[in-house]
Order: sequence, then structure tokens, then C-alpha cells
Amino acid sequence: MLRLKAFRPSSDKIVKIQLHPTHPWMVTADDSDRVSVWNWEHRQVIYELKAGGVDERRLVGAKLEKLAEGETESKGKPTEAIRGGSVKQVNFYDDDVRFWQLWHNRSAAAEAPTAVHASAFSSPAPSTKGRHFLVICCLNKAIFLDLVTMRGRDVPKQELDNKSLLCMEFLYRTGVGDSPLVAFGASDGVIRVLSMMTWKLVRRYTGGHKGSISCLMSFMAASGEALLVSGASDGLLIIWSADHGQDSRELVPKLSLKAHDGGVVAVELSRVMGGAPQLITIGADKALAIWDTVSFKELRRIKPVPKLPCHSVASWCHPRAPNLDILTCVKDSHIWAIEHPTYSALTRPLCELTTVIPPLALAPNKKLRVYCMVAHSMQPHLVATGTNIGVIICEFDPRSLPPVAPLPTPPDSREHSAIFVIERELKLLNFQLNNSANPSLGNSSSMSEIGRPKGDIFEPLPVKQGKKHISTPVPHDSYSVLSVSSSGKYVAIVWPDIPYFSIYKASDWSIVDSGSARLLAWDTCRDRFAILESALPPRIPIVPKGSSSKRAKEAAAAQAAAAAAAAASSASVQVRILLDDGTSNILMRSVGARSEPVIGLHGGALLGVAYRTSRRVSPIAATAISTIQSMPLSGYGSSGLSSFTTYDDGFSSHRSPTEAAPQNFQLYSWETFQPVGGLLPQPEWTAWDQTVEYCAFAYQQYIVISSLRPQYRYLGDVAIPYATSAVWHRRQLFVATPTTIEIVFVDAGVAQIDIEAKKMKEEQKMKEAQARAVAEHGELALITVEGPQSTKEERISLRPPMLQVVRLASFQHAPSVPPFLTLPKQSRVDDDSWKEMDERKTGEVAVGGGGVSVAVTRFPMEQKRPVGPLVVVGVRDGVLWLIDRYMCAHALSLSHPGIRCRCLAAYGDAVSAVKWASRLGREHHDDLAQFMLGMGYATEALHLPGISKRLEFDLAMKSSDLKRALQCLLTMSNSRDIGHDGTTGLGLNDILNLSDKKQDSDKKQDISEGVQGIVKFAKEFLDLIDAADATAQGEIAREALKRLATAGSVKGALQGHELRGLALRLANHGELTRLSGLVNNLITLGLGREAAFAAAVLGDNALMEKAWQDTGMLAEAVLHAHAHGRPTLKNLVQAWNQMLQREIEPTPSQKTDAAAAFLASLEEPKLTSLAEAGKKPPIEILPPGMMSLDAPISIQKKPPAAQNSQQPPGKPLALEAPPTTTATPESNTQQPESTPAPVNGDPAPAESTSASTSAPVAVPPQPESSETTVRDGDGVPTSAPASDGDPNVNTGKDPSVNGETVQAESTGNPAPPEVSPSPIAEVSETTVPAPTTTTVPVSDPPI
Repeated sequence: MLRLKAFRPSSDKIVKIQLHPTHPWMVTADDSDRVSVWNWEHRQVIYELKAGGVDERRLVGAKLEKLAEGETESKGKPTEAIRGGSVKQVNFYDDDVRFWQLWHNRSAAAEAPTAVHASAFSSPAPSTKGRHFLVICCLNKAIFLDLVTMRGRDVPKQELDNKSLLCMEFLYRTGVGDSPLVAFGASDGVIRVLSMMTWKLVRRYTGGHKGSISCLMSFMAASGEALLVSGASDGLLIIWSADHGQDSRELVPKLSLKAHDGGVVAVELSRVMGGAPQLITIGADKALAIWDTVSFKELRRIKPVPKLPCHSVASWCHPRAPNLDILTCVKDSHIWAIEHPTYSALTRPLCELTTVIPPLALAPNKKLRVYCMVAHSMQPHLVATGTNIGVIICEFDPRSLPPVAPLPTPPDSREHSAIFVIERELKLLNFQLNNSANPSLGNSSSMSEIGRPKGDIFEPLPVKQGKKHISTPVPHDSYSVLSVSSSGKYVAIVWPDIPYFSIYKASDWSIVDSGSARLLAWDTCRDRFAILESALPPRIPIVPKGSSSKRAKEAAAAQAAAAAAAAASSASVQVRILLDDGTSNILMRSVGARSEPVIGLHGGALLGVAYRTSRRVSPIAATAISTIQSMPLSGYGSSGLSSFTTYDDGFSSHRSPTEAAPQNFQLYSWETFQPVGGLLPQPEWTAWDQTVEYCAFAYQQYIVISSLRPQYRYLGDVAIPYATSAVWHRRQLFVATPTTIEIVFVDAGVAQIDIEAKKMKEEQKMKEAQARAVAEHGELALITVEGPQSTKEERISLRPPMLQVVRLASFQHAPSVPPFLTLPKQSRVDDDSWKEMDERKTGEVAVGGGGVSVAVTRFPMEQKRPVGPLVVVGVRDGVLWLIDRYMCAHALSLSHPGIRCRCLAAYGDAVSAVKWASRLGREHHDDLAQFMLGMGYATEALHLPGISKRLEFDLAMKSSDLKRALQCLLTMSNSRDIGHDGTTGLGLNDILNLSDKKQDSDKKQDISEGVQGIVKFAKEFLDLIDAADATAQGEIAREALKRLATAGSVKGALQGHELRGLALRLANHGELTRLSGLVNNLITLGLGREAAFAAAVLGDNALMEKAWQDTGMLAEAVLHAHAHGRPTLKNLVQAWNQMLQREIEPTPSQKTDAAAAFLASLEEPKLTSLAEAGKKPPIEILPPGMMSLDAPISIQKKPPAAQNSQQPPGKPLALEAPPTTTATPESNTQQPESTPAPVNGDPAPAESTSASTSAPVAVPPQPESSETTVRDGDGVPTSAPASDGDPNVNTGKDPSVNGETVQAESTGNPAPPEVSPSPIAEVSETTVPAPTTTTVPVSDPPI
């Protein structure tokens, strides 16, 4: 699968290109000598400069820097002002580049059978100290630019014997003093070496070349010697020794070879599986030559593309094209690939770049030309090319994996094995840890147990491995996919390009089954597999290489595509089973009744089948789909599906991210072959846990993890993009991506469905037991004797699912801090101080008690990920095994306590996890405890010694260890000495009576601290009391209650809802003395509502009334007394009315005219004058049905029947709710409903608002000038001006209860003028739509 990873257009030709190994950076130089650094992942330019001429920005920057440092203007012009001349080479240099360059050289040399196995590969000491250099080699100078600080250093050619610089290479394996070194090849055939510490010339390599040097490369021979190879315009290839210390003498060549006529253009190192490394050279004579590095004999010489010389070469090893091992480019629009000599040594175009680029990038009459090419050293699926229209980064099937499959290890063996295919052979790889002291088993040298980094990097674990040949031949040598059945007895190999599959029995490697199939998937529970059977498409007619007949080619390609499509649509999914006797039987001829062609099969506990969806093809996708090349890459002319076509495997990576993935993936049951669930988006791969509890579906940007028992449930997704494969190990998912290795720790938590399933299982068990008993003993078995049964209610708390991702390995160095950030300013930083700093920084081990070394970090530093695509084998011997494309096994350590504890807990061994935690710094125990809690080990997590009290309380509550929870709470709230009955100074009076004596002030201090603590953790105290009540641990609940009750007696300590909760719990525990004490304290504190609530819980009406009366909540007191028929009612009503009167009297007033008064009455009625206020009768507001205060009190529980509208004078009118309709005596017509007049009185104090009370209000008359709206009999409202002091007009002025709005429905009746003014308003009661009640939302229930 080929796709465009990144494209950066440019107007100039890109002639030099280089990729950074670990960061997504690319440096390019174009033919007008502009150099730019580009981040190809985020499509951002990091830095640009003009290297050929003088870059003004850098010149100004250098001058400013000098001024800032106080230097005077130096003599001569600064080096920044020197013209660079044409750019000859660009490169990155930092610790990552250095490490991986050395690693590549080392691993290539180690492949040789004669290789001297030196000690395990140890990383070089960090030399660039966190800086990332961009190094540009120009004709007249070399520019070293630090991309972190943007400071640069220019080395003019005058310092290098005044010779033009043409190429450069970094040297390794040098003396410590002057590292790092960079070698420059010059126009006079001499190689000069510059130290990047002193910026001085340290040595020369002379006497080799007669012409100018064009390329340099350092590598390592199988003997372990560091060598430097140079190629020059005289056509010679010269080998030099690079293994010298500080000597600066002239060095002479070791060996000289005549390589190419007309000059050597480039040289590259190739790693050969099972052999010494080889050198690949290209020359001006259009030839490509391959050299052995042991004998330095020429192995092969070919002319890859006739008539055109190659300008770039890269060695390549990609699992999708096992037969291709060299990439090269000439000035056309292809990347060319050269086959391995054991195949046909053909050169074939790997891809045609015009089909990959965006449609409008290339002008119609312009031809694409490649000028340089580089393959990514760490991610072989990425190849970057510089062309005349810009930079193109192509991605070649990043998901294809090496053809290797791990076999299960026999129980008694320490050696593990994996089966792999190479060329046409089946081979066995055996590997195990090669250690005298196994780091994972915990030995006396505890330093290695931590995997302590030396320098700043993990030493890789030593691995002992060997390869064995299996006599069974393999039928094909193209791309193959290996997989192992669930029992490990069978190995399946599929060659999707052929298409063909074979199944081998692992005991004797005999073939059990074979046939034509492109896809194969195993069941995780039994030895069953599904294949996508396909009819063989016809062979494509091979178009001879020379023929230029474009039409013939296109016709052949179209014919091939049509044949492939027809074959694909006729293919069906078939399921077969392998029986114990080794025979294969067909279980199901065709799974699924869908008509779309199948494009993917995924094995597991359920069989996943992906279908091609027929969606409308967008124009972008159309151009992408048109890139199907019918070049037969695998095997000579074998099939229409070549290795790198954009054959639709369902992921169309050309889809824009916003476009939703099509729902085209269906799961089927292996038993019934029926669909399970609905359609899902197709995952790139699936991984199912062996115990069938969890599964992971990988998509391009994330992995979806689900639990399968007791029912399929989505747990969450983790953002691990571009993952290539993964392996489950209980609740750990080990994931490989092209750049990292991650662990995902997974736990499904506890959901409602789990509890229901558990109950159902228990009921089923009981039923089965009963059925068995009845079968054995008859009906008598069901008779049970009722005895005292103590049923302990098990509280199963729900737990959310947990996913935690930890990165185990990546390519990057642990980011070392640049020196200018950490070091104090020193005149000169010498090496020793650096070493000390590094030692200090990486002394990652502190010694805990008992001489156990403790890891200081929460997680280990990231280990180094092996290069290239990896197959994850899984965890064996306590390490994670991986196998790379060169069939080398690598082990990643899991021994850091932060990882080891998590792995053990996820594996189910929480006790060992707690033991291992003693080797983890105490400050990380909280983090680990949270993890164990997520995994469902609250009880075990309590044993971690370093957890904080707060977390300890939560864990104790979760694991129902309430005694420990109480102790934690007392410690956290500092309230151990508070609330004991015998102690003085802890009741409210004692607190108030504390004098200022020394001991008293100390005690006061203690008490205030204790109360503050209790207040802070009030919610926790209440939770603890509830938990104790639920599990019948009364003693613990009482201890907690004592503390809370003490805090409740301090003003402002507890919130209202906490006080109410406290009162309920005190009553629940029968702590009536404390409760009555609490009521009295609350009254003293003025918390009337809470006091009344506590009194209500206590059941004491008198105390409730007292609580309200003493805290000024008279409205509530009146209503309560009225409701309960208490004798104090009259006094309370009087007191209340007096209070309301007092609130009204002092209001300021002014005289207004009738219209203004009417408007004012609509807004908020005001008194017109103090004089009139004085004339009015006093306010009288009564509970419903109560007679006036002048009349003898007769308490009525129910409201009386409707009274006549004409009431005897002298009595205020009580408006009842709901009022009835009666006829008015003045006019016998019934008055229709009047407009409601909202009336606001002065608000009473806020705390006196009553709890949802219905208070119909007596409306006293208020003679004042106003205008009332009257509806005539016909219902038309008319405005009637009322004379000042008209007794028959009910003004809207009404005091209302507690500041609530009362809707007083009133109609004014204009009466004959002879009626003498009386203080009573004659109001006809009319039908009222809303009852005249007031509803106040209060948080308390009505008492």
C-alpha cells in the first residue's frame, strides 16, 4: 500500500535532502542554495536560511550577540559575512543521530558469522548536551547551527587549509577529549578532521586521492574496527582507519579500490542478514557496484537504469517486499528498486511519483524529475525524494510485519522459539536471556534490578539467539504473513500476492492443509481458521522493459485490474477446523450472506469480516486509486496485486480525516456463523485476549478497547496512532507503533450488568444445587429449618473502567537538558564538571531503609526501541520480547518497580505488586495505589507504605475497613481529643468559658484546629457514619458522630445541610441528649431553621417553637402554633404583627397625584404620607381561619365556609383561599373576575421565610387616592377615578407575608356617595383564578 505522507511544493529543484532519525525533521537544500528545516508531521518550517550568499539575519544576530556580551567590534569581518558558495551537503547532528549511526554500524557488523562479539552495545556518552545541530557544508565554509538556541558557528575554509569543502561525515569511536569530530572531504583529495569542541583542525588523511573527494562514510568492519570510506572524482574508493585517538599526524589509506570510471557519486552501507555488511557505490559511469567489507572484493555490478546515471542510493529492507534490497534514483519520475541477487537482480520501478502527488502540483506540460532521495533510517516505510516541484515523502505499507510468528514455549524450557520464512526456507529462531544474573528474578545486585541507566540510557538486555534450518521447503518467496493457532500446534503461512496458503504442523513441520487464499484468520479458542478463498486471476502479460508503447501498457494494466476485481468479488469466506488427528475439515463453505466483496479477515473470539463498501469516489480518492501499478514486485510476473499499489484494503488512507469511516466490518460467531451485533467501522487489526475477556480494535489514530464478559462493553479508546500490532498478556496490552512500544493497562471496572450477571449466576447455582438435592433425596431436601440468620449485605460498589498507557520504548534519547538552561554561568565548562553533572542527574537510585535500593522515578526512562517493523512476541521471563525484520530477538526490561508493580497487579498478583513497591520511591505510592484501586485491588493497595492519609481513607472506605477509615479521618481532621464525654472544655459552654490562661489558650488552639479539621472533612464523616450504619458497626458511627456534634456547636462551622444530616443521624443513633444539646447550641448561634429541624427530629414541639421565636422567625412560629393548636398562638401573632408594623412605619413618603399613584401601585405600592399612615389601623395578618385578635380566639383547623361579602364594620376582611363567588348586594349581576393586582409588602428578614406555607392574608383597607380598574357587567374594563379617601375603593397597598408577592384579587365597587366613610372596604369576592397563597421554595421539608 503506497500513499503520500507529506508533500512540500517548491519552485526550485531540491538537490540535497536528509531526514532526522528520531524527530520528524527534514533538511533540504535547493539549487539556489536555500536551506530549510521542515517538520513533515506538522507541516511546519522550523528554520530557513540562505547558505550560498550572506544571510543578513544571521549577520545582524551575531553582531547583536557580540554587543550584548560587551565585546568590541572585532578586527576583520565576522565569519557570518563570508559567502557560503554552493551547498554540497546538509545533515543533522545530535545525540540521537550519533547513537543510531553507531547502532546501525554496530548491528550491521554483528550480523557477520565471523563478527567479534564485543561487550553488549553500550551507548556513547552524550556529546552534544541536548543541542540539535544542523550542519551545512558549503564550498567556502561549514555552518554549524544549533536548532535549540538558533546560535550558529561558521568555520571558514581558511581554517581548513583554505581548500573548498565538498562533503562531510561525523566520526565516532574517538578519544573522549575531543569528541565529537567531523571529517571534511576537500577539493585537493585530503580529508581534514575538525573537533566540534575546540573548533580546531585535529588531523588529516592524506596520500589517497588524486581528485576531489565527493563522498565520505564511516562504518564498522565485522572485526569491530571503525573504518572510514571515501570516494572521489578519480574513481577510487579508499578505506581509512577511523580508530585513532588524539594523535594529529597525517594518516595514510589502508586500502584503495578502483570503483567507477568518471568518479564515485555516493556510497552506502548495507546490512546483510547473516553476513558481513556490504558497501554499495554508484558512479558517474551509470553503474552500481556492491562490495564485500571483509575481502573488499566486488560482488555485483549492474547498470540499474540504462542511459541515466544514478544520483542517490539507499539500502532497504521492507517486509512487504522481501526480495528488494536497494533503492536508487535517476533523473526521472520513479524510485527504482533493485532485487536481491538470489532473485533475478532486476531493476524495477518501486513507484511512479507522478501518481502520488496531489493532482494540481505538477503543471500540465512539466515532467517530474527526482534529484535526490533518502530512506528513513529508523522507519523503512518512509522514503523522501527531492524533485523539481518540491519534496515528496512516500509511505510504503507501514502495517506490514516481518514474516515471523512466535511459538509457545514448552513449560520446562528457558529457551523460546519463533518460526520465520526467508527466501524459500522455513527457519526456527531460538532466543533466551543471556544472563548469569537474571535481572527480572531479583538477585543480590539490586542495582541491575532497577535497570539503572548508565550514562543516560538503558543498557539493552543481553540476548542469546541462534537460527536453525527446517528441512520443509516453502513454495513461494514473495511477501508472506505468518500466524499461529490458539493451541500453538499449527502455523499458517499466507502469500497474499500469489494468493496461496499452507498450514504446517509445528511438531514435524508437515503440511496439513493448503490452497489458494489471500487472507486467513484463526479462532482464539480452538484450532479453527477462516480463509478468503479466491479464484486465481489470469497472469498479466509482461510488457518488455524496452517497449514504449504506452497504449499496450495501459491495456495490460486495465486487463489485470479487471481480472483482479472479478476474482475478488467471486471470493468467499470459508471456515475449516483442524482435528486432533491433523486432518482439516470444512465447517462452513460461505460465511455471511452479504454480496459485497470481502477485503479483510480478522481472527479472534469472533470472526471479523470486512467488506468493500460501494461509496461514491471523491476526486482525490480517484487519483489515488488510479495509482494502481501493475508492476509485479513479488516473484517474477506473478500477480496483478503488486506490493505497493493502492489496492483498496478498506482503509483508503486518502480519506480526509473529517470523512467518517464507512461501517463495513461485521463480526460472526465461530459456532453458528451468524452475525453478532451491527456493522462497525473496519479496524486495521484486532487483538483478542486469550481468556476472551478483552479485545482491542486498532484504527489509524486510536485503539478501541472493549470488555467481552459478561457482555460486550466499550471501555474507552487510547490515542496511540498508527499502531501496527499488539499482544495481550492478561490485562496488559503491549502495542508496537512505527516509533514506540507502549503498554496499555486495562481493567473493565464493575458495571451494573456485572452485578446482575453475578446475581443470576448465584441464583442459577442455587437452583442447580436444589435440583441435585431433590434428585438425590426427594422433596424432603427442600425443607429448611429457620434459624437466626445473619445475612451480611455485601456492598458491591461500581467502579469505572481504567485504561493507563505507559511508554516503554522509543527512538529518542531521554531529553537531556541543554547546558545553558541548567548550569550556573561559568567561565569555562570543562569535561569533568559535565561528567559530574551527568552522574548527579542520572543517579536514579536512592537507598531506602534496610539497604534496598529504591527507584526515584515513577516510570523508567524510555528504553531504545529496536529499528523497523516489529513483531511483538509477548512477555516471557519477565521481559517483553520483540523480533525485528532481520529476525533478531530483542528484550525490553520490565523490571523498574513502577512498571513491575503495575504488570503484577494487572496479571492478578496484587500481593507481589505490593512487595515490589518497597523498591519504588514513597512519593510514587499514591500514584500506584490509584492504579491498583482502578484494577480492583483496594484492600491490597492499603498495604502500600507510602500512601497519603486522604487516599488511605478512600481505600479503606472502598475495601470496607471502616476502623482504619475512622483512624485516618481522626488523624486528618486533627480531632482525636475532641468529643469525649468526660473531657471538659469541649461542650459549647466550656468553649465559651475558656479563659485566657496559658493552658486554656492552648486548649482553645487545639479545639479550634480540631473543629476546623472536622469541618473540612464533614462530608467524609457523614459518609463514614452511613457506611458504618449499613454494615452494623455502631461503635465507629458513634465515634464519628461525637466529633461532628462538637463541630456543630460552633457558629458557622457546618453548613445547613450538614447540620440537618447530623441531626438525623444523631436521632437515628438515639443520641437524644446530644441532639437536644445541639438544638440549644444552634438556637444560641441563631440558626433557627436548623435548630427547628433538629427539634422536629427530636419530636419536641415546644423546642421547635422556641427555636423559631428565639431566632426571630415569627412567621414560621405562628404557622406552627396554628397548625398544632398551641396556646401561645395569640401572643405569637401579636408579636409578629408588631414586628411587621415596625418594619413598615419608617418608610419615607411623598404626596402624588392620582395617575402617579396608580402607576406606583402597579410597581410597588407606597404610603402617600406619614400622617395618613398614622390614621390607618395597625397591621393585622392572621393564619387562615383565625379570627381577629380583638375577638376571642377560636382555633379552626379547617378554613370556614364562605362568608358574605358584607362583613360587620370593625372587622378586617380575611380573604380566604380559594374564595367562593357570591352576588354583591349593590348590583345583582355577578361581577366578573378582576385584574389581579400584585402587591408587595416590605420584606421580612430572609431567615423568616416559611417553609412552603399557605398563608391567606387579611387585607386591611387603606384609604388613599388611587385609581382602580373596574369591569362593568359587560366585561369592558373602564378606568374610574376614585375620590381621595373613597372608602369603597380597595387600594392595592397590602403588606404581604415575609416579602412574598400576594395576588390579591379585588374589585372596587363605586358606591353611592351618601354612604358614610367607614374603615372597611366593601369588596365583592369573585372567582379567583389563582389561590391567594404564597409559595416560598425552601430547602427544608415543611415541619
